[in-house]
Amino acid sequence: MAKLGNYNLFVISESPDYGVQTTSYPVEKGIAFTDHVKPEPESLQIEVFLSGSNYQKTLDRLKNSMYRGDIMNYAGRFIMRNVIIEKISPKADKSAKNGVPVTITLKQIRVVTTPYVKPNPQTKPPTNSGKKQPTPKKPGNAVYHVIKKGDTYWALAKKYGTTVANLRRLNPGVDERKLKIGSKIRVK
Repeated sequence: MAKLGNYNLFVISESPDYGVQTTSYPVEKGIAFTDHVKPEPESLQIEVFLSGSNYQKTLDRLKNSMYRGDIMNYAGRFIMRNVIIEKISPKADKSAKNGVPVTITLKQIRVVTTPYVKPNPQTKPPTNSGKKQPTPKKPGNAVYHVIKKGDTYWALAKKYGTTVANLRRLNPGVDERKLKIGSKIRVK
């Protein structure tokens, strides 16, 4: 008997698989050299026998665990933590009426967590950021001045009690060094 997550299984055999990946660089003479070795995830192939009148339900639950990617622990002859079911292969034959032999491949995984915290959608009300915002119209507050010979932003700022920076902001398309006589600019 062995235990895979919440499942008690009658195990026929267990075949672990351990391996590494290595780099290989050819040389002029002799064997290639390797500069590092990287372990591959451990895997375990178990042959089990699902028996009883509800063996099909157990098989379906195992398949659902595989499709969901449930992380489980396995305890049999070998012990593996943090495994997922990678493959299930039932083998239907006439050897048993109320049961089926099944080969299950388990693979060890490493779960990584991220420091990213998903923002709670309830914290901020939706905004119109990124959309064109309507500009509120001020009822008749704007004051305009018709340009005369000798007018400068400096003189107009002093005359109307504002700043040169404010005049630039109110008239973005106007070149303050080339004021055209007779044109209108906004001063307030």
